Amino acid sequence: QVQLVESGGGAVQAGDSLRLSCVVSGGTFSSYAMGWFRQDPGKEREFVAVVNWSGSNTFYADSVKGRFTISRDDAKNTVYLDMNSLRPEDTAVYYCGADLGRSSPWPSDYDYWGQGTQVTVSS
Repeated sequence: QVQLVESGGGAVQAGDSLRLSCVVSGGTFSSYAMGWFRQDPGKEREFVAVVNWSGSNTFYADSVKGRFTISRDDAKNTVYLDMNSLRPEDTAVYYCGADLGRSSPWPSDYDYWGQGTQVTVSS
């Protein structure tokens, strides 16, 4: 059974940085494209960033481009999201997902999800 566990969320001030981590177990990590999404209560899950299975390609939502960086460490079965220059509008629960197919910005394409980690940015 594939499990994803996120960590690293917290409450910060605008302009601060955070690093989110997502550890994958129970599957072949190097087979998955890995994505980060976020969700506010009552809203749909929103794409943030994705890295392909080899780490050679990344893709970002316009709202985070230039501020967030996604990376993966296959030796640790871990995907990271480095978030800089955080803004109040970045406040959400952040989820990582594993996609056996192509790197996708659509939540419905993902095969496995973590439980989420809360990020709160105050002004």
